[in-house]
Amino acid sequence: MPERGPRHPPPPEPADPSTPPPEPDNGKTRRFRSLGRRPPGFQWATLAVLSVLAVVGLELLHLPAALLLGPMAAAILLASAEGSVRVPAIPFYIAQGIVGCMIARGIPVTVLTEIARDWPLFLAGVAWTVVVAAALGWLLTRWRILPGTTAVWGFSPGAASSMTLISEAYGADVRLVAFMQYLRVVCVVVVASLVARIWVGPVGDAPAIDWFPDTDWAWFAATMAVAAAGIAIALRFRVPAGPLLLPLTIGVVLQDLGWLTIELPPWLLAVSYALVGWAIGLRFTRPILAHAARALPRVLLSIFALIALCGAFAAVLVVFAGVDPLTAYLATSPGGMDSAAIIAASSRNVDLPFVMAMQTARVIVVILTGPSLARFIASRTGVAGGTPT
Repeated sequence: MPERGPRHPPPPEPADPSTPPPEPDNGKTRRFRSLGRRPPGFQWATLAVLSVLAVVGLELLHLPAALLLGPMAAAILLASAEGSVRVPAIPFYIAQGIVGCMIARGIPVTVLTEIARDWPLFLAGVAWTVVVAAALGWLLTRWRILPGTTAVWGFSPGAASSMTLISEAYGADVRLVAFMQYLRVVCVVVVASLVARIWVGPVGDAPAIDWFPDTDWAWFAATMAVAAAGIAIALRFRVPAGPLLLPLTIGVVLQDLGWLTIELPPWLLAVSYALVGWAIGLRFTRPILAHAARALPRVLLSIFALIALCGAFAAVLVVFAGVDPLTAYLATSPGGMDSAAIIAASSRNVDLPFVMAMQTARVIVVILTGPSLARFIASRTGVAGGTPT
């Protein structure tokens, strides 16, 4: 029988050039990564403390969506330190359902009546903002500044939490979408606050929150039933983004029929925002943070271009429709509906119903058309969802 030669291990496969090189395994790296080896209870406690500190800091700076951005920022810090905890699926679905009911509560029948009365004006305003945002998203997608259709979702000028949650169901990178959405919200609010300050003087602070107000427990139970029913239907029939969209839709219909009063205590919304922020933030990795940092200058430039173009349509409303300049600017600003409402309510001589009607109409249109628009742009640019590791 012939003697076999010595066995040699196969040569190593060539390294993927797109994969970042491994970090040197020195003492500092091991200490930095040690958080991932800590017990889950320690990690959750660390996340809770960081979240509270971040929320307090953002509230002191009067930044919008602090209850969501604070926990998200804390979760990003934990994830970048190799934290291993994750938000379970069921609590995340419940949080989405509660957020959906919260959005439905902000779309009362009085706003829909305002839209119906001046529908050509609202149609033109919404169409302009959506088209401009889609065009900027298309450019960022075509230039491959962000992966896949992430830029399309990131520039969708609707409720930031809605677009972030819906985008994941359609293949976008939810981490970068959240990064773009909330960066846009912060930029828009800062610019809108400056415009309001220049136009009518200092803008008042938002009213203090009563965390534990008197609650109508019957309506609270009915609201939770709507959220639970929407989530159950969404999971049963695998509706994309259903845990958010179905409670939203059911809530709007029942509320406008007079069959439901949506009751959501502030403490419950704070918990829901924290769960959503944690679920998104804990998915961040060092490579995704590096990608976001590289794209930041061009994303900021696009955001300010969007703000300027929406301001141009506000000028059209002033000249041709006789709308008050600050009212027109706040109505067309592509930021958060809640922050626009706070600035409008705190400013003199602003038509708050008009601002809320325009903002609400845009949210509805973006939620309804977002998936189709993202797929259309993807088909024209030849990209898929795409998620960097």
